[in-house]
Amino acid sequence: MMELEQAKKRAEELRAIIEYNNRLYYDQDAPELEDFQYDALTRELRELEAAYPELVTPDSPTQHVGGTPSSRFAKVTHAVKMESLLDAFSYDELRDFDRRVRDAGIEPEYVVEIKIDGLSCSLEYENGKLVRASTRGDGVVGEDVTENVRAIRSIPKTLQGAPEYLEVRGEVYMPHAAFQKLCEEQELQGAAPFKNPRNAAAGSLRQKDPKITGSRGLSIFIFNVQQIRGVELTTHAGSLDYLKGLGLPVSPRYHVVHTIEEAIAEIEQIGQGRAGLDFDMDGAVIKVNDFAQRTQLGSTAKFPRWAIAFKYPPEVKETRLLQIEIAVGRTGVLTPTASFEPVFLAGTTVSRATLHNEEFIRQFGLCIGDTIQVRKAGDIIPEVIGVTAHAEGAVPYQMPTVCPSCGAPVVHLADEAALRCINPECPAQSLRNLIHFASRDAMDIDGLGVAVCTQLVDRGLVRSAADLYTLTREQLLTLDKFKDKSADNLLRAIARSKENNLDKLIFGLGIRNIGYKAAALLAERFGSMDAVRTADMEALCTIDGFGEIMAQSVVEFFAKEGTEDLIRRLAEQGVNMTWKGEVRTDRFAGKTFVVTGTLSSLSRKEAEALIVRNGGKASGSVSKKTAYVVAGEAAGSKLDKANALGIPVLTEAEFLAMMEQE
Repeated sequence: MMELEQAKKRAEELRAIIEYNNRLYYDQDAPELEDFQYDALTRELRELEAAYPELVTPDSPTQHVGGTPSSRFAKVTHAVKMESLLDAFSYDELRDFDRRVRDAGIEPEYVVEIKIDGLSCSLEYENGKLVRASTRGDGVVGEDVTENVRAIRSIPKTLQGAPEYLEVRGEVYMPHAAFQKLCEEQELQGAAPFKNPRNAAAGSLRQKDPKITGSRGLSIFIFNVQQIRGVELTTHAGSLDYLKGLGLPVSPRYHVVHTIEEAIAEIEQIGQGRAGLDFDMDGAVIKVNDFAQRTQLGSTAKFPRWAIAFKYPPEVKETRLLQIEIAVGRTGVLTPTASFEPVFLAGTTVSRATLHNEEFIRQFGLCIGDTIQVRKAGDIIPEVIGVTAHAEGAVPYQMPTVCPSCGAPVVHLADEAALRCINPECPAQSLRNLIHFASRDAMDIDGLGVAVCTQLVDRGLVRSAADLYTLTREQLLTLDKFKDKSADNLLRAIARSKENNLDKLIFGLGIRNIGYKAAALLAERFGSMDAVRTADMEALCTIDGFGEIMAQSVVEFFAKEGTEDLIRRLAEQGVNMTWKGEVRTDRFAGKTFVVTGTLSSLSRKEAEALIVRNGGKASGSVSKKTAYVVAGEAAGSKLDKANALGIPVLTEAEFLAMMEQE
């Protein structure tokens, strides 16, 4: 048994890791750890605290729910605490749970149901009308997401025959088909796709724009009654039957059993049936059925004593690598994908998985014909995690030296792990370039989404962004689902984009290493596209916030064959090529800011734009050179580093007050 000092040190390490990952998972919808890795850390901490009770602290992650309410939404205090569940990873732990229930003098009847992997949400109905929806948050205080929930078609807004008041708890989830569609759109736009459906659902529900939430295909399964007035319910199974009768979508599978062995058998059946599900599940739940018995059992500080969640172990399969296919992205990056003999994994048959880049392939020494290990990250995205055996006489795979789309040479740039095709006319890049050009932070052409861009490119109507400005009404009417009104709306949106400020056009060109902040700096510093186009390395490096790599990217882009023709054609069509001179001060001159967390009245991009327009520099990382950190909700590691370095931390209100100072 480890000594107390060792145990104390390890407990502190575990708490720091778990809390950091809680912020990523619950507040930023961007986890770094797989569920089973997070569960193992939490389990280790729980066992340490059980062995050394003096190590338990009130703020330990074992004593509270992981999330925190965001300032982006109004706060909601839950009348009934939204608790999390104790996890079990073996059938013996389920038998121990049953023993604890029976030791309390209870002869239980259990309900076993699927544990949906999504975002926990409360719905409140008054006389059958949906009046409020809120997230779990930290279990006591959540976020008011009523308007976003109203945009989800599958959630009933009215209930027939409903009681005077009803609060239910459910799990908002994203069906697999909707998740795959969203990931495809994100990849085409050059954005990092969500890691799994749970994070996609959470990120979609917590959007500032309800229209975006409504477009994501979300749904919900209700699994509990939190409060009810006007009807008396005595059992959990009876309450689910009642909710189903009201028209609410309840847990898709729930069975009443009388012994823990029957419950375990049902859990095995649920696990075997995962293949037929169109949503993610991360386990099964056992609940005491009788509400009076639940009251008798009560809860700990964090978990109810009347329920437990069983987590299925991650599934890994071996298969044979058949070939490696290469795709070309918007910026010319070559991405390798493994094609292997099909295996049945976590509910579906899979035969492909990303290999990320050349370095990833080299680490494993991958050879065609190897026996490889495959799993599903988050039970949804296939990935290669190892090599069991190399094929006899096989040779390690080598990435291509020319682009598979256009045949141009591929290169490594600036010590990148990725290989790139730098041919501006590469057809594989044209669609992704077009989608980026039309995106919100670029030229913001409403109605020119992924589906429309794809049709325009596939039908040969558009090869580059300049072709957008020559489109006719007749051409648009040949596209699927296009009528007179939609064609006219898109033409007006394209025409409006000609008046955009220069920074949006520069960002829309998709210059490698040049984001929207750098595009604004270029537009302000040089004032016109011609001046940007002819700027040399020395001039570019004089811009505060510009390094050699960014400057080199600009020079290389405008030196490419085809770039000059693109700029000329855009100018001929009337696209604005000059900086319109937004109001600027020098109040932040010489100061570097880092914006972190979620602000209530500004997006992070808007706050950074204000900093730049007032002479400051907006950085993505905290260092000794940072003047201020502007911290919103769930600020995370950047706030911790600022405090450690003694850097002044501003609230959103304090930052805005600085803007008003003379």
